[in-house]
Formats: sequence, structure tokens, C-alpha cells
Amino acid sequence: MTDSPADLVITGCTVLVHDDQERVGFEENATIVVRDGVIESVTTSPESPPAVEHLDARGQVALPGLVNCHTHAPMVALRGVAEDLPTEEWFNDVVWPIESNLTARDVELGARLACAEMIRAGVTCFADHYFSMDTVASVVEECGMRAHLGEAYFSSQGPQGREKSLEFALRHRGAAGGRITTALAPHAPYTVTDDDLAATAALAREHGLPVHLHASENRDQTETSLERHGATPIDVLARTGILDADVLIAHGTGILDRDLPVLAGASGRVAVATAPRGYLKFAWPTTTPVRALHDLGIPVGLATDGAASNNSLDVWESMALTALVQKSTTGDPRWLTSRQALHHATLQSARAVGLGDTLGTLAPGRRADIVLVDLTGPHTQPVHDLAATLVHSARSCDVRTTIVDGRILMRDRELLTLDVAEVVTELGRRMPALLDRGHGKRIQDYDT
Repeated sequence: MTDSPADLVITGCTVLVHDDQERVGFEENATIVVRDGVIESVTTSPESPPAVEHLDARGQVALPGLVNCHTHAPMVALRGVAEDLPTEEWFNDVVWPIESNLTARDVELGARLACAEMIRAGVTCFADHYFSMDTVASVVEECGMRAHLGEAYFSSQGPQGREKSLEFALRHRGAAGGRITTALAPHAPYTVTDDDLAATAALAREHGLPVHLHASENRDQTETSLERHGATPIDVLARTGILDADVLIAHGTGILDRDLPVLAGASGRVAVATAPRGYLKFAWPTTTPVRALHDLGIPVGLATDGAASNNSLDVWESMALTALVQKSTTGDPRWLTSRQALHHATLQSARAVGLGDTLGTLAPGRRADIVLVDLTGPHTQPVHDLAATLVHSARSCDVRTTIVDGRILMRDRELLTLDVAEVVTELGRRMPALLDRGHGKRIQDYDT
């Protein structure tokens, strides 16, 4: 340990920790020392070392920053515009016509609002899959968050869509002082041809890039794929080589039992992101098979999807809903436990976005992405089981402080890197042009 002052010391908190079996536990009255964006130590020593900045976190719990493993952050601009609709109408009648109006400025403003929402909810990293992603990368760099970004493309855009996705991924990989990682981002097997998927897989292997895409989103997609092609969407990923790259699959509620050995046999690292609120809202008949994927050793990260379908970017809610939906669908109240849910929200989510070696646990050598949660409110007292209190009683609004790479982005609920009022005002002015559907166009057709 160097004699110079640490950058940040957090004292008096209860820290969520993982043991050598990755079981979640808690250490009380702990001190976290941060230097150069990295956690230097987590101790229960009563001594507080000298630091440039001290945070007194008595009565608070320190958690690894939450990761939103699949979202479309700029879609917060469409929050609430397509309500109570089946999936096909949601896409074809509202969302994809509106998205044909998107400008880079709309995307930038949406990203600013989304990042503010996520920072206030204890999300320190998000995996984004959208358009005009240069602007999202700029917002991430400015506001201090961490992000895993991919420029989405459809085959209907021609080869330039795939080329733009690659160019973005190569140009922004490692940007924002290493806080930005990138992926190739084909939209889905039902909007991207087998040839384009195969080309993307080859590019991923050539350049050492992961792939982030939607697949087997719901059971209808899987059944339609079987009828039309004699293969499930997971089969398509296998035969096109996508499963030979590292791949993050969004949703997967249509994954069948027959898909499990295919996923297990993948030569790349496979992860799945689950966003249960949207599945409930769309009345999809199945949810992500978290337990079956867990049994295969496939990490399932927590996500929100975009706020146009989910209405929020609250990963805290995704954590609670994942636990509840899993209990309901498996008929087993012992699965998922609160501690398992916290594991999904921390280490598994970090692994899902390819950052399992640097994020996901508060331990020496890990990046200092930390949130402090206040449990003194009446809705979180008394505390008999701290894990259950965090998952089922606490809310995202109980997050007091959000830190990324040792930098405080929110202190005592005050955002320090974003001006929400300014963003909301300009977004409001732009809304009529964005919402106009009189042109009769859409960026793509949903036909599954």
C-alpha cells in the first residue's frame, strides 16, 4: 500500500461480498478504500486511512453497481407511447414508424435522460443496442457511466448496416478511459439473414468482438422459425457460427428444451439477458428459463429492455421480478432466493456483458463501481434478512450514492454529471416531430 492518500474512502457501511464459492454474504462496519479507480481494500479495520475524499456510509449497504444487461437507452423518449398492445402491433403500428423519425439529437437527448435515470437507480453499466450510437458513446464519456455498446443493424439496410456496426465497434472499443466496451449488434435472426449472421460471426472472431442480439425473444418467434425454416432461432445462431463467438442473447423466453444442448455445446461464451417486466406486459406465455440456463452454467444477467416496452430502466425492479417470476413459473418458493437474485444482479450480470473479471463484486483489484443504499426508511425496517430486504423491500430510490471508477456520479440523490431539466425541456420541444406517424413509413416489418 502506498503512503499517499487514497482517492476515496467509504466508512461504516455494510458490504455485500462473495466468498470463494461465489455465495453472497455481508460484512458489517466495513471500510472500502479506492485508488486510481480500483478497489484497493475492503476491511473491517476501525482505522480510516487518509484520503482525498471521505464518505461516511453508516446505516448504508455498499453493493457492486448494478448492470443493465440489455436495453435501448434512447427509447426513454418513447416511454408510454405504445401501451397495451400485442407485440406485432407494438412494433409495426407505433414503435417502428416513430423510429423512422429519429435524429442523432433525439438519440442523444434520450441517452442523457436514460443515463440520469440509471445513475439514480444504482445502475453503473448498461449494454445498449440501438442506432446513432456515436452519440450514446459521447454521452457515456461525458456522464461517467460504464457501457457495452453496439450499433444495431437490419439486413434490409444492405451490407452498409453490418459494416457500420463493425466500424462503430472497432472505433469505440476501449473509449472513455476504458469504460466503453463494444459488440457487433445484428438485430435478430428474424430481421438479419443467415448470410449476414455468418458474416457477423466471422467478423467477431477476426476482431475479437462479442455479439449482442435478440433471439428466441418469445415462443411465437420460435414456433414461426420452426414452421418456416425447420430450425429454432438458437439453431440458426449455431449454424451461422454466432455461437462460436462470445454472444449475449436478449430475452430468450422462447428457448426450448431442445435448444439447451445446443447452447451448452457452444464454443463461444454464451450469456442471456432477462427483462421480466416487458414479458408480463406483453402477456408472453413463457419467461427466460433461468433455472435451466443456470444448470448449464450460462450466466443470466438482469435487464430492462427499452423504456418503450418496459416503461422504466429500473434494474432493481428487474431483480425483484426475476426472483418472483422464477418462483411462480417453477412452482418452487425456494428458487430464486434473495441471495441468488443478488448474485444475478452482480456477478452474473457483469459476466453477461463480458466484464466478469473486473466488475460484479466489491473486492481488491476490481473497478470501483459502487452504490450505497440507505435502509433506514420505514419500508425497509426492521431488517431480519438483509438479502431479502434488499431484493424485496428496498427500491431503487433508496440508492443514495452512485460511484463509477471511483468517481461519484450521484451524491445523496443529487446528480453531479447530468442536467435533467435541460434535457426534458428540449426533448419536449422535439416530441411532436418525433411522434408523427403521418408519413406511413416504418424502419422494419415485424413478421414472426
